[in-house]
Amino acid sequence: MKRIGSWRRRTPIGWPVPNWESEGLSPLIVFLSGDEDFYLEETMKLPGYIWIYFLLGAVGSLLQLQPSPALSQTTQASSETASQQAGAERDGQHDFDFEIGTWKIHLSRLQDRLVGSKTWVQFDGTSVTRKVWDGRANLNEFETDSPTGHIEGLTLRVYNTKTHQWSIYWANSTDPALGQPIQPMVGEFKNGQGEFYDQELWKGKAVYVRFIWSKITPNSAHFEQSFSDDGGKTWEVNWITDQTRVEDKADNAH
Repeated sequence: MKRIGSWRRRTPIGWPVPNWESEGLSPLIVFLSGDEDFYLEETMKLPGYIWIYFLLGAVGSLLQLQPSPALSQTTQASSETASQQAGAERDGQHDFDFEIGTWKIHLSRLQDRLVGSKTWVQFDGTSVTRKVWDGRANLNEFETDSPTGHIEGLTLRVYNTKTHQWSIYWANSTDPALGQPIQPMVGEFKNGQGEFYDQELWKGKAVYVRFIWSKITPNSAHFEQSFSDDGGKTWEVNWITDQTRVEDKADNAH
């Protein structure tokens, strides 16, 4: 650190060092900005472009070190909003409310699964879903017929308010034990589409199972079941239902 008279001289790192003594100059004004000292001189003996260089550097440093209060507040508010949104879990306990009521069902079922079958068997029938626990659960009865067979099914769906996910249990009249082992499909709705997964045994082999609910409107919905025997890399759709709402008899009475 070197002094000129009673003034302390510091030159910012990377800036040209003026030769104050050889020019016979004395400091007049000191601009303080953090750890850096910027000097203006009482004389204009230095070339004009040097003064512009010093002034612009001083002003730029001050602006960088002292950001606009409005900008700081906006940045802080944006960060807080993003944090709140990330921490807030979506409440999906009414995601299956669209299912409540009576439906006409058309089912397309693949004749066999994971063997390359291209033959689909067509069924038609009805489905009735009743609300339980104010929508946090529901019970569905499913019945369809085709020239080759009859299917009766029962579905229980339960919403977990802690995980914000649904568990889905399915049983049919030929397997009232809910399958072995008893394990629900688990998943949730995002952007109007529900996806649910589990792992089951099919012909003695463990496979992944996926349910997808989509194309949901007040009077229609689309459902697909798929199996994967390669860890979820590829999926084979084996069950497709399209349903259309039927006006309940109770509604006609009013």
